[in-house]
Amino acid sequence: MKAIGFDNEKYVTMQSEHIRERIGHFGGKLYLEFGGKLFDDYHASRVLPGFHPDSKIKMLTQLKDDVEVVIAINAGDIEKNKVRGDLGITYDMDVLRLIDAFHGCGLYVGSVVLTRYSASESVAAYQKKLEALGIKVYRHYTIPGYPSNVSLIISDDGYGKNEYIETKRPLVVVTAPGPGSGKMAVCLSQLYHENIRGIKAGYAKFETFPIWNLPLQHPVNLAYEAATADLNDMNMIDPFHLEAYGETTVNYNRDVEVFPVLNAIFKQIYGDSPYKSPTDMGVNMAGNCIVDDDVVQAAAKQEIIRRYYSERCSLRKGMSEERMVDKIELLMNKAGITISDRPVVAAAGMKAEVTGLPAAAIELPDGTVVTGKTSDLMGASSAMLLNALKVLAGVDDATDLIAPSVVELIQRLKVEHLGNHNPHMHINETLIALTFSAASNPEAKKALDCLDELRDCEMHSTVILSPVDENTCRKLKFNLTCEPKYQTKKLYHN
Repeated sequence: MKAIGFDNEKYVTMQSEHIRERIGHFGGKLYLEFGGKLFDDYHASRVLPGFHPDSKIKMLTQLKDDVEVVIAINAGDIEKNKVRGDLGITYDMDVLRLIDAFHGCGLYVGSVVLTRYSASESVAAYQKKLEALGIKVYRHYTIPGYPSNVSLIISDDGYGKNEYIETKRPLVVVTAPGPGSGKMAVCLSQLYHENIRGIKAGYAKFETFPIWNLPLQHPVNLAYEAATADLNDMNMIDPFHLEAYGETTVNYNRDVEVFPVLNAIFKQIYGDSPYKSPTDMGVNMAGNCIVDDDVVQAAAKQEIIRRYYSERCSLRKGMSEERMVDKIELLMNKAGITISDRPVVAAAGMKAEVTGLPAAAIELPDGTVVTGKTSDLMGASSAMLLNALKVLAGVDDATDLIAPSVVELIQRLKVEHLGNHNPHMHINETLIALTFSAASNPEAKKALDCLDELRDCEMHSTVILSPVDENTCRKLKFNLTCEPKYQTKKLYHN
């Protein structure tokens, strides 16, 4: 079992109390911006071992009779088919997934807002699709000079151009499929429109990262910068908080930049602002729930290395830019880490060097590293998986969990009947074959019963995996990294 560095139960209790307190500061209506992911926050669970991916949603269900959810999505992310790296689905599809998930928890979703809206066929088609599904859709536009041109922003030609989102409930939670979706701008725009209608409304922010009461260069905060390399976010000391209280806290550039706008809006509504700094706006208690900083730091450092490999693979696929890789390399230097701090990288590389073929490695919960090599029957990742299960189950390495004759039959099916050029079984095919073997082979059953023990284990491949294998690794919750190269020199890879 992996070491725990975060007290999730304490977090849920403390965080819920602070959200209730903040609601009490405002009468009638509160717009609560939820940064990060409400569901499936695997980044948080990776860098804060012990954090449960759905902790935030459990807190919201306690207030579900008062909650209305508004989902924001950047129109530009629709146009470029931006993908959630942890789930492998596009942001526009994730909006539908989120709506279903909210409904499944008994939470009311009032609408979707298309931020930074620009007329394009793909965005128009997406709005039409949502409306055909019975979902209300609103448009918010790009404002020239945002966020510095306060006089324009807080005018009929600024927020005034945005469509007013009609809401019914006192607590409006504004969330999104990922960063850069314009959640804060949606909240501020709504405050402007509510004021015009004579409705007083408040604003608060629930942002897990960066963690305000950890040091600026703490690996958890550096890991957040690595995760948002494409947005060019930068952690920084909150200058407003430092000036107001003489206390050093950490925030990030976009919140610091937009704070004067928020202050100006509040002054127009209330005559004064309830907040003296971006840190004041937040309700994040995560930093108070770290129970073993060494464990958390180690986990965050691994996350930075994983982000480095992910960005290098994206660059190899033509889906990233050199500056993003450079930024994460800089973060690795700040954290004092290199790829050699990831044991599976060296293990997989050594196996590949010895065999002259692609290889893979996985680190088991007790720290043991198991490798797999490419053979006539098996691809490296499938071999690695079976070898790891043998170790966990105490099965002799020479034992065949799947009969070679069965593997050969599957290969013939793939090549001769299904038209595949690669005869090696994908990981999901290997698991299906292992499942059938388990019906008559006790050793195979013992191995299969250990599959859940591989959850959250570190894995590395010396080549970019196929989309099928990558997706299976994601479902198995492997923390996968790959070298930024393909197994073959072909131009088309699938």
